[in-house]
Amino acid sequence: MAVGTSQAHTQVLVVGGGPVGLLLAGELRLGGAEVTLLEPRDAPTAESRASTLHARTMEILDSRGLLDPLGTPPREPRGHFGGIPLDLTLPSPYAGQWKVLQQRTEELLEDWARSLGATILRGHELRALTVAEDRVEAEAAGPTGAVRVTADYAVACDGEDSFVRRLTGADFPGHDARRDLLRADVAGIEIPDRRFQRLAGGLAIAARRPDGVTRVMVHEFGSVPRERTGGPGFDEVADAWKRVTGEDISGGTPLWLNSFGDACRQLSAYRHGRLLFAGDAAHRQPPIGGQALNHGLQDAANLGWKLAATVRGRAADGLLDSYHTERHAVGRRVLTNIETQAGLLFGGDDSNAPRSLLGELIGLEPVRTHLAGMISGLDIRYEVEGAAHPLLGARLPHAELITDEGPTTTFALLRTGRGILLDRSGGDGTALRAAAAPWAPRVRTIKALPGAESEADVLLVRPDGHVVWAADDADPTGPVPALRRWFGVPTTHRKAGM
Repeated sequence: MAVGTSQAHTQVLVVGGGPVGLLLAGELRLGGAEVTLLEPRDAPTAESRASTLHARTMEILDSRGLLDPLGTPPREPRGHFGGIPLDLTLPSPYAGQWKVLQQRTEELLEDWARSLGATILRGHELRALTVAEDRVEAEAAGPTGAVRVTADYAVACDGEDSFVRRLTGADFPGHDARRDLLRADVAGIEIPDRRFQRLAGGLAIAARRPDGVTRVMVHEFGSVPRERTGGPGFDEVADAWKRVTGEDISGGTPLWLNSFGDACRQLSAYRHGRLLFAGDAAHRQPPIGGQALNHGLQDAANLGWKLAATVRGRAADGLLDSYHTERHAVGRRVLTNIETQAGLLFGGDDSNAPRSLLGELIGLEPVRTHLAGMISGLDIRYEVEGAAHPLLGARLPHAELITDEGPTTTFALLRTGRGILLDRSGGDGTALRAAAAPWAPRVRTIKALPGAESEADVLLVRPDGHVVWAADDADPTGPVPALRRWFGVPTTHRKAGM
């Protein structure tokens, strides 16, 4: 071993300490897995990047008890679809868009992951990664020398320019950017707010924050992305802004600048043996409507408990493969809606007719709720085997409950990271509890007062909040096949400690 090289072993190696990697690290620890995370930055980002959290992401944070530290972030009930205003109101306590700076999101998730025992190595840049049949080996450059880590599994969460993806040559079909949008946070300027204003020469967006800083975004119709080695200069942004709007912002002070294109790509496979991909490393899309960040965080919520169960030897066959099956389908749908929005946003006169038609259709309630559900993530429904039920595969709706332990909510029940078998049938629940007893370390059986007539009597819910069995009676044997499928072999059939 070279001088200054240290070596370590972990069950899961996470590459990348942005929001997705940090949430995944916490989810893995909640499931009992050993986790080491490598991140080249010394601290959470100070840049004002992704700042929109959608309803489903807020529900996930609530299900982990992470909302109180955020306080009450600004909420906007309206979003947009391709720049056309869209009311995001849906049945959720967190409907709408919540504005939280990425720095704060990273701080929150890092504190949580560390509190659960995750090892987070900042200032460590991955240099090599080898995937073998029985392990993953990585080498990183750290502040005190090289660090070699062996792991049972690794997850690449290292962003849209993923080093891991390029290193492994993973198939990443799609297209590169054809158009781009320049962005800057600028202090010391006074211009009117503009919400996706289409002018003769291009698209202009301006929003002044409470601290007096204005975010400007501009696209000139017909322009193509430049070859860049870094972000745009402020002169480029100011010149484009003036050509499109006629306003001079060159006297302002730029605090942050970048550009994003409309590249759309998705990995053919999210799992490559012992290497998995999540977030922008798995799918690249423009951050239209804030979907990119939320899409990635929901990848982490889906993967974390499955991978933890796998490395701890208590996963059913095929559980880890269901991560690709479920999230690849969701990713394909997200990229489709983003591609459509990019055409509406960046298109010139040729986009006027579809924009006009969509503006009429959004006024129809079924269309509005369909688009709002898609953008917010509230309509995600995984394909789950079982008797047909309106909740099967969908996320557990928010509800206030009265249980044997006192008042609570459906989201609060998930904070332990275990599955839940929720019994609202009104019976004594003894037989149902006995049937689920072999899975008790992984699934909590909760008895609560009956709900509304439209709600199922009994629900089996995964740790990520999705319903995998539902029935309108308390048949004690009903959930057993689903318990085996999602929570593995019963504890009584395994060695002690498993």
